[in-house]
Amino acid sequence: MEFSNKFGNIKENILVELDTMSKDMLSRGEEVINLSIGTPDIPPAGYVVKAVSEAFKKPENYKYGITESKELLDAVVYWYRNRYGVELKHENIVAVNGSQEGIAHIAFPICNPGDVVLVPDPCYQIFGFGPSMADVELHYMPLLKENNYIIDLDAISEDVAEKAKMMIVSYPNNPTAATAPRDFYEKLVAFAKKYNIIVVHDNAYSELVYDDEPGISFLEIDGAADVGVEFNSLSKSYNLTGLRLSFAVGNAEILKKFRTFRSQIDYGMCMGVQIGAITALTGDQSYVSDVRDEYRRRRDTFIEGLNKIGWRVPKTASTMFTWLPVPPKFKSSLEFSLRLLERAGVLIVPGASFGRLGEGYVRAALVQPCQGLERAVDKIKKSGILE
Repeated sequence: MEFSNKFGNIKENILVELDTMSKDMLSRGEEVINLSIGTPDIPPAGYVVKAVSEAFKKPENYKYGITESKELLDAVVYWYRNRYGVELKHENIVAVNGSQEGIAHIAFPICNPGDVVLVPDPCYQIFGFGPSMADVELHYMPLLKENNYIIDLDAISEDVAEKAKMMIVSYPNNPTAATAPRDFYEKLVAFAKKYNIIVVHDNAYSELVYDDEPGISFLEIDGAADVGVEFNSLSKSYNLTGLRLSFAVGNAEILKKFRTFRSQIDYGMCMGVQIGAITALTGDQSYVSDVRDEYRRRRDTFIEGLNKIGWRVPKTASTMFTWLPVPPKFKSSLEFSLRLLERAGVLIVPGASFGRLGEGYVRAALVQPCQGLERAVDKIKKSGILE
């Protein structure tokens, strides 16, 4: 058999190797604390669970959604107005089956083969893999510690900027957990207008900002809707990851092209799931505050615990992740991740899996309650791996 030259020889993600190792350890009766994948352990709000359960008792809610219901579109308009002060119309909204699916496909109706797409380094893997499926040329924008992991737009050469068709930006950021100030977004909009670049902003973690001002929307900035779209997700804010509830919002012309493209590959969000989204967006938002407070406690517990045992790490500002420097005696993030799993039974992700500039770091997800994180810290200490 012959397979694709481009995709037929893709290597498995390092997470697969680490997951296999962890399963082998578990089969031997060893304890593994999994801090790798950002799958929330916090249950969804009871009122959302009840609404979805009731919805799926009705046979009509199992049908293809095809398009969003008026009630869903109204709910997104309502939420954006109340949360960000941004006014949307129905034509400014497209529902997608999770932000990952949306970002995987957004380049197809925008880019021609060979167009330049700007993506961060390090970045969540789909930011690069998605556009690459459309045969674009990726140009990486460094996220550097000395710049607080903020993209330096001035460092992008005139030649590259002139060629760029699209750029992907994401704050609060996965994996670095950095947040971006409003003046960065103002500069981003000006940059996009100057070079006629379409901005795709992933805003999955705007509700998980801990110490600064509340997370903002790219669309709050004057002129943002002229140059781009934003993906916003209910997965982490409302812990509805399995329902795949996300939206692309913003420029109506871009979204019209995106909707037309998706009509060839998708039959829409079924009504039972739409009801879950409507209920979450229009219901009691104190649940979101409670989730944020829980993750803040977890972050403080984990980071303070690691510092007490001699692993000097910064207190990350947002998201459900921590971005930790690899202890100096280890040659790579992969080596450290493997040794940490073998010796301490704690599973994390090597930073190099997020791009070249992720080397030297590891990402740990706060997907255990404080007691579990304290247990992880204790296991790391007793393993002697930091000595």
